[in-house]
Amino acid sequence: MKRIAVLVSNDLNHDQRVLKTCHTLREAGWSAQLLGREMPGSKPLDVPFEGRRLRLPFHRGVGFYAALQWGMLRALSGMDVQAIWANDLDTLLPAFIAARRKRIPVIYDSHEYFTEAAGLTGRPFQRGVWLLLERFLFPRIPAVITVNEGIADAYAERYPHAAGGRPRVVRNMPRKRTAPASPTFDWRGKLGIPEKAPFLILQGAYLDKDRGVVQAVEALRAHPDWHLVVVGAGEEWDWAAAQVDGLGGRLCVLPKMPFEELVGLTASADVGLSLDQGVHGNYLMSLPNKLFDYIHAHIPVVASPMPEVARVVNDWKIGCVVADSSPDGIGVAVREVLAQPKADWKAACERASKALHWGAEEPQILEALDRALSAGKLS
Repeated sequence: MKRIAVLVSNDLNHDQRVLKTCHTLREAGWSAQLLGREMPGSKPLDVPFEGRRLRLPFHRGVGFYAALQWGMLRALSGMDVQAIWANDLDTLLPAFIAARRKRIPVIYDSHEYFTEAAGLTGRPFQRGVWLLLERFLFPRIPAVITVNEGIADAYAERYPHAAGGRPRVVRNMPRKRTAPASPTFDWRGKLGIPEKAPFLILQGAYLDKDRGVVQAVEALRAHPDWHLVVVGAGEEWDWAAAQVDGLGGRLCVLPKMPFEELVGLTASADVGLSLDQGVHGNYLMSLPNKLFDYIHAHIPVVASPMPEVARVVNDWKIGCVVADSSPDGIGVAVREVLAQPKADWKAACERASKALHWGAEEPQILEALDRALSAGKLS
């Protein structure tokens, strides 16, 4: 099989988009060679592909990004590959340099509107550095993918003459299941949630600032019959963990878990929350994978009014978009969802899941790969 280096800045185990992409590439005759990093607390690498994780001397700030670029470039120099797949802007520079040296194509998969991310808000110098890097690299990449139409439009407007044209869109949906997702474990019993109590879940690989966890917990305080489970990691996840003792067992905060385990937990819930706050350009245009995880678990969604998310919720009638993202607004939306029969929501989500799955997105991945191969080496 032909070999393709797949670059990420995380520890690989929980990046479902990257793993799904690697499966698609394998089915097209490519052997994915994963390159990520070892993080504090990383568990042993457990993915069905060849993989290597860099051990870096720093885990944040300028030192981390400099070490990441250098480490990836050194690793790529010793890899025998015929193409490079760079995930997000923080891996694109080493991918670009290595591709030029090896005279092989590179594909860029932008999982977010990177220069408008929350971590760069109010940090003009750091944002400026990343923007300069993007302005140099993006127009030269022959094949670009991103996660939704809004971000694709923004990139097309910013770089109207890019070599790759308007980015192709590959939404981060689950693979189509042979059987519907269903609880595989008595999560209610394990977490102490009464059988009839409303069970809400808010999940996310990185629940950083303005992901809606604070608003969800404040809504929980106002509804003493609710139970909320928060799954993931990040700044707001840490904040939620500090609130557990004050909520009488109604708030449970769990770390990231294997995908299949998370699927069973999600399917046990009554409502899935997607509450990103539109205070950053990246969040405003986001289409988080948890939305599709909820759909495939056949549970209704309560979502903040982000345009891409609202479009899916309203078009498929699989939940309620809040009028405002305050705790009161969330409460109104959750009560509205709970007032309707579970069977109706399950049927709506089942219809949506038949159309909204990874298989429907795969052709765009293969088209991007073909485009990169046709364009050949970087100029």
